[in-house]
Amino acid sequence: MKRILFSFILAFLCLAGYSQENTAANDTIRKDALKVYMSENDYIGSTTLNYIKKEIIFINYIRDIKEADLYIIPTYQSTGSGGGAFTFFLVGQNKYEGMADTIVVNSMPDDTEDMIRIKQVKALKMGLMRYVIKTPLARFFDIRFTQPLKETISTDKWNSWVYSLSLQAYSNGQKHYSTTYLYSSVSANRITEKSKFESSLGIDLESDKSRFISTADNIDTTYLKTTRDEYGYVSYVKSINDHWSAGGSVTFQTSIYNNYTHSIRITPGIEYDIFPYSESTRRKLTFLYSIGVDVNKYIEITSRLKTKEIPSLHLLSTSLSVVQKWGSINSTLTWSNYFFNWSYNRLRLFTNANLRIVKGLSFNIYGSIALIHDQIFLPLGSASLEDVLLNRKALETTYSYYTSFGLTYTFGSIYNNVVNPRFGN
Repeated sequence: MKRILFSFILAFLCLAGYSQENTAANDTIRKDALKVYMSENDYIGSTTLNYIKKEIIFINYIRDIKEADLYIIPTYQSTGSGGGAFTFFLVGQNKYEGMADTIVVNSMPDDTEDMIRIKQVKALKMGLMRYVIKTPLARFFDIRFTQPLKETISTDKWNSWVYSLSLQAYSNGQKHYSTTYLYSSVSANRITEKSKFESSLGIDLESDKSRFISTADNIDTTYLKTTRDEYGYVSYVKSINDHWSAGGSVTFQTSIYNNYTHSIRITPGIEYDIFPYSESTRRKLTFLYSIGVDVNKYIEITSRLKTKEIPSLHLLSTSLSVVQKWGSINSTLTWSNYFFNWSYNRLRLFTNANLRIVKGLSFNIYGSIALIHDQIFLPLGSASLEDVLLNRKALETTYSYYTSFGLTYTFGSIYNNVVNPRFGN
């Protein structure tokens, strides 16, 4: 028995020693790997980032950008096909200072999340080779091309046109409340480097039923809300050069909530970008001026004693978009007013930012605020209690806002290579 136990312990120690030796060898290789910083953001979520870590194992993922040999900034833009363009900016620092690359991964509208991730990993692996080749791990790579090329290129039979049909419905409820919602839309878009045409038509149907029982007098009251909203949108923009573009849009809506039998807005405009449009995935500062008219017909007579009118207006909007290693900022400030009375105006600010303050500490904010003085559609008189309870009609207001913000502080090991999905993430 003692001999058997001794043999078992000896075998275990040999196995443990081999395992430690193997781990040590692997760790020796890993310490020479490229140090890369890439954090999740609005464009690359935690699920995709974990997938990338699992598939690209020949680099060290670290949490501190200052310790990185290379940092990767991911961004995203919608494309004319209805899909998207994921852009990865690779920027070297420390001993890789001065090295930089841009990788673009295009997705189709019917690509699944897995298909998109596979494309991203393939592209990143190729993009990283320029940096990995300067590390001792380069000797372990053998790059092959697996697909023969055709001599001819097929043409696009759709000529860049993309069409979309959508139908969505949901229903939920409980003993005292139920709601059903139906939404359908159709769109036709054509987006090229020189021009952009977008159009859509849609309809929203919503039905809410609320039941209240008074405990004092046992009165059973039921409130019913039924809405039908329709909208349409057509926009055309023509590129003039790398800074200027011109175009216009036409919007159409019917809305019980906003007291419209119909409302049509026609607004031609011109836009200037301080930075070249070719840099729009990294930075953008635009100024857009539009002038136009509204063609309104109201369900109820308005507070200005109008049943229909054609007021003229203009809009000035400036947008800032910056994506850098310290974070990202997207902000838009818009002013609009009617010419018949400049006191009918609106000022709206929208901001979305994620900022790295110091090592491990980041600040994020999302919000919008609007000063509202242009509700020309409000019906004459006050809303009924039922309209207020069911949110059936827009009420007079001078402002609206929404905000969320927070701080995140992370500390500990700078290495972040391991992905362990057990018991959830």
